[in-house]
Amino acid sequence: MSVVKITLPDGSVREHPVGVKGIEIAQSISEGLARNSLAIEVNGEIWDLSRPILQDASIKIFTWNDKGGKYAFWHSSAHLFAEALEALYPGVKFGIGPPIENGFYYDVDLGDVPFGDEELLAVEKKMVELAKTNSQFVRSEVSKKDAVEYFTQKNDPYKLELIEGLEDGSITFYQQGNFVDLCRGPHIPSTGPIKAIKLLNVAGAYWRGNEKNKMLKRIYGITFPKQKELEEYLFMLEEAKKRDHRKLGKELELFAFSEKVGMGLPLWLPKGTILRERLEQFMRRAQIRAGYDPVVTPHIGSKQLYVTSGHYEKYGKDSFQPIHTPDESEEFLLKPMNCPHHCEIYKVKPRSYKDLPIRLAEFGTVYRYEQSGELHGLTRVRGFTQDDAHIFCRPDQVKEEFIKVIDLVLFVFKSLGFENYTAQVSLRDPENKAKYIGEDALWERAEREIQEAADERGLKTVAVKGEAAFYGPKLDFMVKDALGRSWQLGTIQVDYQLPQRFELEYIGSDNQKHRPVMIHRAPFGSLERFVAVLIEHCAGNFPLWLAPDQIAVLPISERFNDYAQKVIDLLRERDIRGFLDDRNEKIGRKIRDAEVKKVPFMLLVGEKEVSDNKVSVRKHGEGDKGAMDLNEFVNSFAKDFALPD
Repeated sequence: MSVVKITLPDGSVREHPVGVKGIEIAQSISEGLARNSLAIEVNGEIWDLSRPILQDASIKIFTWNDKGGKYAFWHSSAHLFAEALEALYPGVKFGIGPPIENGFYYDVDLGDVPFGDEELLAVEKKMVELAKTNSQFVRSEVSKKDAVEYFTQKNDPYKLELIEGLEDGSITFYQQGNFVDLCRGPHIPSTGPIKAIKLLNVAGAYWRGNEKNKMLKRIYGITFPKQKELEEYLFMLEEAKKRDHRKLGKELELFAFSEKVGMGLPLWLPKGTILRERLEQFMRRAQIRAGYDPVVTPHIGSKQLYVTSGHYEKYGKDSFQPIHTPDESEEFLLKPMNCPHHCEIYKVKPRSYKDLPIRLAEFGTVYRYEQSGELHGLTRVRGFTQDDAHIFCRPDQVKEEFIKVIDLVLFVFKSLGFENYTAQVSLRDPENKAKYIGEDALWERAEREIQEAADERGLKTVAVKGEAAFYGPKLDFMVKDALGRSWQLGTIQVDYQLPQRFELEYIGSDNQKHRPVMIHRAPFGSLERFVAVLIEHCAGNFPLWLAPDQIAVLPISERFNDYAQKVIDLLRERDIRGFLDDRNEKIGRKIRDAEVKKVPFMLLVGEKEVSDNKVSVRKHGEGDKGAMDLNEFVNSFAKDFALPD
């Protein structure tokens, strides 16, 4: 009997008959694992548990506790949703319905049928009913001809368009109950494990992301194997609404948007500008200590600059279109990246191996055209500022410089309370190398150097194929906020390509010309997105050193305004940011307003404080801290008021 060798995650190898299925492997390990199994990873690809394995493979069994298990669970839930929708709305047409980080969505064409909260509840109820039938998800391979014929009969132009782009022999259908969908999978064994269901909201989405196409309804949902998990998730969603940076940004007067200025172009208000500038001061000081030189480059550049860098070829069609001047031979682009400009700064004079590394840093504003449907507060904008820097170094310096950047990123996270993070090694997609530029040997070298640097710093890493920049692999930091949501903050990239494209050189110790290596890094990423994540992480309760207003001075009545002003003046002499609330309001109202504005400290002054030359201290969210001499108070919190070391 022919056998296949199955390598388990612990490195042990088991032999099974050819054609063994994932569920059978799980049963051979333990009945408990088999009961909880949802999918299997075979040589890095997630499969159904019922799919036969025909050759030697490395496998991992996924349960609900694994990311791969949730992926299959929510993918199957999208199909269950589609089955329920079709049962209630015969003739509905379907676009795509993928799993996402939390749950799934499905783009659907319901014509002119209204679809609101009442309809969502009806579909939810139908999903629960269908899930209880415990219908199996059955995979079948179909010819392109049969696939076209099936969806022609269903009069579904969206599926037919998807089939056009598929090769004959690579097309699969999945069926559960009476519903059939075009799908590559994977899916869980049956609908039974889907116990708790919630359809969250309805949005609009252009078919295939093209504004010229029809607007479909994008319906989001989430499911769980237990009702308790759904209830916990919904509680977290409510908490997330309270922390929404768009809501808090308005309440705390940090930023705004204007249709007249343009979509996706944020306006920083005075308090938001203080917050932003404080972050810049923090980073500038850290960069100076780390040996960076500041530079400033224009907001536009010649089109040829980005042709040379490769950005125009890769992104030109989807970016802001060229700016034309009265001189017909001139074309400029709004700057989409800072790196080409920094390459030109490197070239202003000859460089020696003794000059390297050269570290150029800039808070550079860049512009990228995002479709209007993709814009979202500060997290997805059309104009944003990167804490960008580029390190030009010798090949033998790459690892050391990379490690230093890792240390800088970790310092940023520690200073701002981001304690839960994973380092993602973002690699090329080996199946689609046309997306990238450069030689295989240089890519392999860069990928190896990144992994070695991460290992030396003891980082917990995951490798993800297809997430590299077009010119090089990178290390992306995936940070979890206070609600457990994952965000990509901070990136470091090794680049052997741009130095070649810009013909960068240095004279080596052998007196010959050599190419430097370029390291791109941005610990914040974009200031806009970083601020958005920070707002939601700390719910607007910024660290004391970062808060736009650190102190509110609150006189109990107008009689004490002069003393209150002296307090404010003394604070400002110590570079402490604050304001005087001298409105003719009761002290209770002033305290409530300062609490709503999330001011870290309130200093109350009345007759006793004036006579004793003191202030009464209240801390946001904690209440009274007692009376203190002003200098004693300032000295007690001096370190917290200042930039972190």
